Amino acid sequence: MMRSYFWLLLFAATTTLYRCADVRASERDTTTDATSGSGVFTADWESLEKYNESPEWFADSKLGIYFHWGPYTVPAFGSEWYPRNMYIQGSKEYQHHQATFGDQSEVGYHDLIPEFTGEHFDAAAWADLMQEAGARWGGPVAQHHDGFAMWDSDLNPWNAVDMGPKRDITGEMATALRDRGMKLITSFHHARNLQRNAADTAHWNGWSSHFPYHPDWATSSTEEPLRWLYGNVPEEDWNPYWFGQLKEVIDQYNPDIIWFDVWLNLIPENYRQEFCAYYLNHARERGQEVVIAHKKDDLPIEVSILDIEQGGKKDVSERVWLTDITLSNQSWSYVDGQTYKDPALVIRNFIDVVSKNGIVLLNISPKADGSIPEAQKQVLRAMGKWLHTYGEAIYDTRPRLEYGYGTAKADEGHFGGQSATVKYSATDVRFTESKDQKTIYAIFLGAPKPGQKVVLKSLKSIAYPPKYPVKRVSVLGIDEELEFAFDDHDNYVVLPEAPMNETATVVKIEME
Repeated sequence: MMRSYFWLLLFAATTTLYRCADVRASERDTTTDATSGSGVFTADWESLEKYNESPEWFADSKLGIYFHWGPYTVPAFGSEWYPRNMYIQGSKEYQHHQATFGDQSEVGYHDLIPEFTGEHFDAAAWADLMQEAGARWGGPVAQHHDGFAMWDSDLNPWNAVDMGPKRDITGEMATALRDRGMKLITSFHHARNLQRNAADTAHWNGWSSHFPYHPDWATSSTEEPLRWLYGNVPEEDWNPYWFGQLKEVIDQYNPDIIWFDVWLNLIPENYRQEFCAYYLNHARERGQEVVIAHKKDDLPIEVSILDIEQGGKKDVSERVWLTDITLSNQSWSYVDGQTYKDPALVIRNFIDVVSKNGIVLLNISPKADGSIPEAQKQVLRAMGKWLHTYGEAIYDTRPRLEYGYGTAKADEGHFGGQSATVKYSATDVRFTESKDQKTIYAIFLGAPKPGQKVVLKSLKSIAYPPKYPVKRVSVLGIDEELEFAFDDHDNYVVLPEAPMNETATVVKIEME
């Protein structure tokens, strides 16, 4: 019965004629409009590249929050890669699993799902926390590499409504977020869930598949429904299954952002094109401007926002980009003994991203019971508190031609660019600008010395000076006008004598 359903799905996915949809006029001067009825998205890059991959609401938003939460939080050990690593002989997860749960031939990953109870999950409270932190959108990791769906799925038998929490996590979060005027992200990591190495004994642990293959373990099972969790299905059945789950989430929850992890290149190009066309046409029919996010080089940059994991660009980007960053130091999912980044470090690196035309997707890590550790809440609340006072220098802004200057040394990021843990100080300054170019924000990544005369290097007359005459300079949070000069000879502001924000201080420069 299930096999027949998938063949029908494949037929439908490859023969459906997409209804007319229009293209939103982009900042790159594309020629069609999303609501005018003058355009259509077909499953080819030439058509899809007409879409504006970064709607204005997304460029304005600057901050979103998602969460790594699934059955992999039950052992609370290692990382969210526990489902894979527990099957790699000699790994710490392999040894932990045998000592804690039993031999892998007797207790598999699927046997941990009943312990993923989520009894403390509260979508309203989670959405409140995201909003308090200053996020404008949020949502779940809808499906990680492990193949477990965090939504009410008719297609995937391994889902959070039928198993584990027995609740529609994605649906509840969608409702809670939208009740607060926030948008919804769903992230997908399931492209590598297919078992691609069964016939290659030398590569049973191969990276092209999440679960190592072994005939003595459930990872090799071809029984129903185990084979769908561990990916033991023919590729001709798998590809429509990959696409069908995306279609299910789109139809049921209308996400504003769909974000993909790496290995999307393992999915045939025609399926990636079919997905993009389906999602963009679905959104167009609803009058919705949506975002597709990708890593590496598996979708065209003209169609999808580039994400750099745990890092950022080293200079201003002409295109809006994204970075996913986790609050924790050891794992994206909750593990026992987890430690967290200092709020000041997170906020300063966030400011650096915004100054370079980037947006941050911040990750939190709930426990298997659905509780969010207090240490994570404290970091989020510190971000929210800073943004409550200084958010006008962040939200709805655009980068300047020069992002700033300073003395901090940025390490190379593991996934490209620079790391997300650069240690900035008040000697590092970043700039943002209002969309009408009449306000410049100079953000010191620390507390500069009160009363000092500061030369803002980027704003010199021979560099990138203010576009219009400056009429007023102040420090956000301090009701006091500052002495300043911006002309052909001088370029400075005199800071107030009052103490300034230890995390980041914002000087507001208003023009006529």
